[in-house]
Amino acid sequence: MKQIALKTTDSRHPFLVTLGERVRALRAKIGMTRKQLSQAARISERHLANLEGGTGNVSVLILVELAKAFDVSVPQLLGETLQEKGVQITASAKAPSDQRIALIGLRGAGKSTLGALLAKDMGYRFVEISREIERLAGSSLPEIYNLYGDAAYRRFERQAIREIVALKEPIVIATPGGVVTDGDSFELLLRQCTTVWLQAKPLDHLSRVRAQGDNRPMAATRTTQRAAIDDLKSILQTRELLYARADIAFNTSDYDLATCRKLLLERLQSV
Repeated sequence: MKQIALKTTDSRHPFLVTLGERVRALRAKIGMTRKQLSQAARISERHLANLEGGTGNVSVLILVELAKAFDVSVPQLLGETLQEKGVQITASAKAPSDQRIALIGLRGAGKSTLGALLAKDMGYRFVEISREIERLAGSSLPEIYNLYGDAAYRRFERQAIREIVALKEPIVIATPGGVVTDGDSFELLLRQCTTVWLQAKPLDHLSRVRAQGDNRPMAATRTTQRAAIDDLKSILQTRELLYARADIAFNTSDYDLATCRKLLLERLQSV
């Protein structure tokens, strides 16, 4: 019996297919479920599933709500999608995240030192969130912890990060080591910045932190080197999966400072 080959055609509009792929990619980048996005954008899960599948009927209002949920503008949401289909729109050639670099990692990884050098090389402004927290609180970090506690410190940290990111200017940001444990602050950095996880060997972490005159994040009451390294490893273990969400991972123990500066700049320019 003669077999008949059935021809299948994809009737979906190419623009809608590309838009659906872009929405899925943005959602995956920030670790948002479809249910969470549907709630944030006030779109039904079924409609969102159709949109991501390239079959949804997309209105301007839906695009506006999606852009708000992703914390981007509509041109930024559509930019790559339209350009792939030969449509030109007025938008920055670079996405905002390309112009904002956030360095994350434990204390002693090189965020302040390397961050200042990278900012100089790129012609960007350099900001340390710890200094911004002190400015907002009118107190030093130890005073903030002693007077107000950890919860107040996190509030100042969130405010500092929101203000810096809202400036919409090219900037390199050195973040506190524990910023990844605050969901709101970390998600904002992941959405709005190119994030770099700076790593280092335990002994390098320890020697750099002690050179700064500060035993954090290791417990100051435990004075032996072995105990301090154990503290550091324990902290890293609880945060490793969070740090790993960064766009780039770079180990500063592998090279001298000049080489780190050169190689990391090359990595950032290739992103």
